[in-house]
Amino acid sequence: MDIDPQEYLRHREISFVALHPEPDQCQFAHQLLSDIEGVNGVTVTGAVTITVSYDLTCITLKIIEDALMELGFHLENNLLNKMRRALIYYAEETVLANLGCDSQNNATTREVFINRYNRLRHGCRDDRPEFWRRYS
Repeated sequence: MDIDPQEYLRHREISFVALHPEPDQCQFAHQLLSDIEGVNGVTVTGAVTITVSYDLTCITLKIIEDALMELGFHLENNLLNKMRRALIYYAEETVLANLGCDSQNNATTREVFINRYNRLRHGCRDDRPEFWRRYS
């Protein structure tokens, strides 16, 4: 029984709130999600929408959207979007449960935060060798 990798490839649209202090949320989300394992592609499809293609066996829409919200992105949250999200989350969890995968894997979420932290310019980096940092 061969498993077709295209069977678990998902294409989802994520909408952002238009009234936000950062007017270009889509570009920042595109840059952020492009380097995540399991995300095959991100396309900016409108002023407030992106389309994400991802491998369901590696990452789910819930993990992607939770990471975006945790980083300060504001997703469109009207009733239709809430219902659509709930249905997609349930369907993806069901598929993963049928495959025997653990849907509580937060390693990808941690990876998002680690990548974001490493790209920011901040004063928390110490370029000195380890032995100089411990010198007293």
